[in-house]
Amino acid sequence: MKIAVVGTGAMGSIYAGLLADAGHEVWAIDRWTEHVDAIQTSGLRVEGASGDRTVAIPAATDVAQAGECDLYIVATKADGVGSAAQAIAPLLGDGSFVLTIQNGLGAFERIAEHLPEDRIVLGVAQGFGAAMVGPGHVHHPGMKLIRLGEPAGGASERVDALVELWSSAGFEVAGFDDIQQLIWEKFVCNVGLSGPCTVTGLTVGEMMDTPEYWAISQGCAAEAFEVGTATGVHFSFDDPLSYLRDFAGGLRPAKPSMLQDHEARRRSEIDAINGQVSERGRALGIATPSNDLVSAIVRARETKF
Repeated sequence: MKIAVVGTGAMGSIYAGLLADAGHEVWAIDRWTEHVDAIQTSGLRVEGASGDRTVAIPAATDVAQAGECDLYIVATKADGVGSAAQAIAPLLGDGSFVLTIQNGLGAFERIAEHLPEDRIVLGVAQGFGAAMVGPGHVHHPGMKLIRLGEPAGGASERVDALVELWSSAGFEVAGFDDIQQLIWEKFVCNVGLSGPCTVTGLTVGEMMDTPEYWAISQGCAAEAFEVGTATGVHFSFDDPLSYLRDFAGGLRPAKPSMLQDHEARRRSEIDAINGQVSERGRALGIATPSNDLVSAIVRARETKF
């Protein structure tokens, strides 16, 4: 398969490195010039739970340099999804399609503004804890599961083919009939950890061990669960606080990507994560004070970046 990974930050670099190591033709696409230059010069190094490897792959700052591909994996931050889809649109071949894997909500809708809905597949990544070590070098302490599914639900041959593709590259992967449920279930955890850890500057484990801060995490997650339930999401659990605790317990040393962004003085995905709870809660008439406060603090800090 010819694959372009659009957005090779921490997670995208893992996807590109392992898929290339499995023998596929993979392009790494990113706007970080130093990262692209390092990959072109010395290869892409991926180390951690999957082992330690350096792969030689082509890299570029513009997906047009990769041209027509069988698969485009959109792994940008939430605010880059629309522009990525717009750049991919003129390159799509008859059999090409797009797999988008983001934190937060709204990626499908933003991509569908530029691409036919029947060309889009959704993915959810869990338990990687990835971080960039430097240009051309990513580390991930975990590697749990890639979940894939059709936006409208149900089984499909292309999801089956994607499961086989990712499995061949060493990923734990599965296809699901209701990917929206899984997106929301991860969203509850992202909401509970991303904004609160960013506001406090704590790792996941430090957050859990500080009762007054952990209460903020729980409040954010509970609000997301309430909004999702009112939206019609069929969660596999009825206790979001236990679900958050179990999820977070496996990521204690990790810093959420939102906190990593702030430490690097980059704007974060607050609008796609905690901010989405506030926005959707207002539309439903549901109060979301924890997420309102956390989102306001994160946005205030970002005005100085």
